[in-house]
Amino acid sequence: MTSSPGLLRILCVHGYRQNGNAFRERTGALRKALKKHAELVYISAPLRVTDPAPQQEPAGGSQTVEPDSQVEDPRGWWFSNAQERSFHAGESCQSSLGLEESLEAVRRVVREQGPFDGILGFSQGAALVAMICALQGQAGDAQGPFSFRFAVLIAGFRSVCEEHARFYTTPVSMPTLHVFGETDRVIPDHMSRELVAGFQNPQVLTHTGGHFVPAAAPQKKGYCQFLDTFISK
Repeated sequence: MTSSPGLLRILCVHGYRQNGNAFRERTGALRKALKKHAELVYISAPLRVTDPAPQQEPAGGSQTVEPDSQVEDPRGWWFSNAQERSFHAGESCQSSLGLEESLEAVRRVVREQGPFDGILGFSQGAALVAMICALQGQAGDAQGPFSFRFAVLIAGFRSVCEEHARFYTTPVSMPTLHVFGETDRVIPDHMSRELVAGFQNPQVLTHTGGHFVPAAAPQKKGYCQFLDTFISK
């Protein structure tokens, strides 16, 4: 499958409690910002999320649900608590549930809808993208199911599950753009910076907001400058 002439094809990986359709709707501003640079293709995770959405305490003091708790048919890429089939980015665990199934789902989309120039992930999806970058590097540039030229990781983090340590043993050389908010209370910026440290020559784009995909003028400029280096002139 090919994109429109001159456009990059980017596979988009949603966050926990989202799905491909919901992520597409919530990234309308990003799609508009990148319309001259890329075609965004959205995938849904194979794991259905059934655990109740947790409450979080915002700075104002009143309770509210997490941003993606109202999505119909919420999905996830792995569960940090296999027994409860739930996930929290800061939850330490020896083993997770569902990661291999999710990696196979991405492989299948790459086989059936690829090739893709790049891959973009948000929150848990960005953590999964980091793992895919590591797997691609471990397999070699010309081998394995993944052959992405670049990755964009938004509100990403390094998994603290012990069985995922294999993804962080070697610095990742794939060109990457890391985007995160300085006031993100779902994935605090120090978690995203810890992930950045595992990449060689990463580009970093910060914003003053919280847990969302930014697409205002400063971020649009950053995205487009990064993507320009991969567009054939």
